[in-house]
Amino acid sequence: MPDRFHLHGAQRRKCSTALLLIDVINDMEFPDGGDKLLRQTLPAARKIAALKKRAVAAGVPVIYVNDNFGKWRSDFKKLVRHCLQDGVRGEPVARLLAPAPEDYFVLKPKSSAFFGTTLHSLLNYLEVTTLVLTGVAADVCILFTAHDAHLRDYQIIVPSDCVASNFKRETTAALANMRKATHAVVCESPMIHFSQGKVRTKSVRAKALPRAA
Repeated sequence: MPDRFHLHGAQRRKCSTALLLIDVINDMEFPDGGDKLLRQTLPAARKIAALKKRAVAAGVPVIYVNDNFGKWRSDFKKLVRHCLQDGVRGEPVARLLAPAPEDYFVLKPKSSAFFGTTLHSLLNYLEVTTLVLTGVAADVCILFTAHDAHLRDYQIIVPSDCVASNFKRETTAALANMRKATHAVVCESPMIHFSQGKVRTKSVRAKALPRAA
């Protein structure tokens, strides 16, 4: 029986924190080109991989929330294989952040991880109250998800080095918005500490936002 059944399933082990990886399994084959986003995302993906490793070691559930790209018969496993095997632009990110069998996943039809998805039900099942948001794009899907999470009374943490947009200035503006409008804790990922399914941050309020490019 899979480990996640024991850790986060039938036994309902309380995990007050969940790590969300938003739209990281992405071929980035956009009509207008995804080169800019890939350049910004690769450094963030390395940080996300390290953060995920620490989260898993502490028993924190990892949830991939991925766009269905308008395909209502989408299959997450097929999307993963596509990004890993078909020579797409987003392959380097997918290789860094390929999901493990014990990870959860949710497919979304629009920008927010909550809109039209089962995410809220899953988080309730896991008894999650705090979300760590990572992925792309900071100024769209991360931002919309943070606002929806705030409306549902989740506590929000956004590691500034684990999100990306086409341009750094867009990420900086989105982080400022999330800090002000959703009361998100914005910090760098080394300041996030997981322990027994919970999370704490260190000296984050005084930490400056990254400088816009």
